[in-house]
Amino acid sequence: MKLDASISAVVTGGASGLGEATARRLAASGVKVALFDLNSERGQALAHEIGGVFCQVDITSEEQVEAGFARARAAHGQERVLVNCAGTAAAGKLASRDKATGQVRHFPVEQFDRIIQINLVGSFRCMARSAAGMLTLPKLEGGECGVIVNTASVAAEDGQMGQAAYAASKAGVAGMTLPIARDMGGEGIRINAILPGIFNTPLLQRGSVKVLAGLFESVPFPKRAGEPDEFAQLVETLIAVRYFNGACVRLDGGVRMAPR
Repeated sequence: MKLDASISAVVTGGASGLGEATARRLAASGVKVALFDLNSERGQALAHEIGGVFCQVDITSEEQVEAGFARARAAHGQERVLVNCAGTAAAGKLASRDKATGQVRHFPVEQFDRIIQINLVGSFRCMARSAAGMLTLPKLEGGECGVIVNTASVAAEDGQMGQAAYAASKAGVAGMTLPIARDMGGEGIRINAILPGIFNTPLLQRGSVKVLAGLFESVPFPKRAGEPDEFAQLVETLIAVRYFNGACVRLDGGVRMAPR
């Protein structure tokens, strides 16, 4: 799909990190971008900067997602591109013993459910609404109607200790990519997913210098974190190259995460 002013896109989690980089790169290509995010201050500032529209959306809410798409489409028309970057993480072993007190506790099921609801169900919710809207559009050259790019994680394949909830949610994102691509192929809608490794996002930047140095050393090459714009470049490629479909692409410098 050619990226220009005739195309509109929705980017979830678009106010920071991978989503922000994606929104900036798409806007630089002329695409009309709508940002879904909870952070109103950052989202509105970025939307103003790139000439987009901000929609305050909690992707676990049917009502907010519906309202977000309605606002985005009122401003830019029906989107042909959806990029799902919204997500969160939580860490903790399935069950553990407090070394000081000996008390045994398990990972809170409600916290597990929250991660699944945001990362997996939230992504699916946005995909379903976006794909339904794309079906109303005339097909482009080659029969293409739209493109959806999801964000999974290398944790989907080699999750670390304490990452059960996060890894499960991202494995779900990766796992639904091919069947949904098969669902929508006859309608000219392509579905792909990116599995990013260690990326220079606000979440990573909270780590100590020592921890970060160890992480970077674990990457075969280049020995550093990925930059958000490198993620955005891959998004752009997955949109532009029409033979990419049903793919889960690792973007990780060759790293395979250690158990801990």
